[in-house]
Amino acid sequence: MHAFDVLGDPVRRRILEVLADGEATSGAVCAVIQQEFGISQPAVSQHLRVLRDAGFATVRPEGTRRLYAVNPEPLREADVWLDRFRRFWEPHLDALATELARGRRERRLRAQTDEEPDQRGTP
Repeated sequence: MHAFDVLGDPVRRRILEVLADGEATSGAVCAVIQQEFGISQPAVSQHLRVLRDAGFATVRPEGTRRLYAVNPEPLREADVWLDRFRRFWEPHLDALATELARGRRERRLRAQTDEEPDQRGTP
């Protein structure tokens, strides 16, 4: 299965977001996904299986629990594929960073001007 076939599903993307914070039990993942998407536990388990079978998630048993985690390798492969398209958004992000820095500098200068005493020597 192609990485974007896996990542194209919002439930699977959300599961990966949950797992990006660290290992989680299948029960914990199910609780979040059921609350946010209103799908059944077997449906969540199926999404976990797709992620596991496609290599995006790993699972390890710990007693009676199963702990899921992100496997970063398929995400790296998707990142490599996306690399040829970065030129479409990176200049815009660079411009945004410049504008944010300009705004911070202007606010800082205004704050300094507001703190300086006026010509009569009163604050």
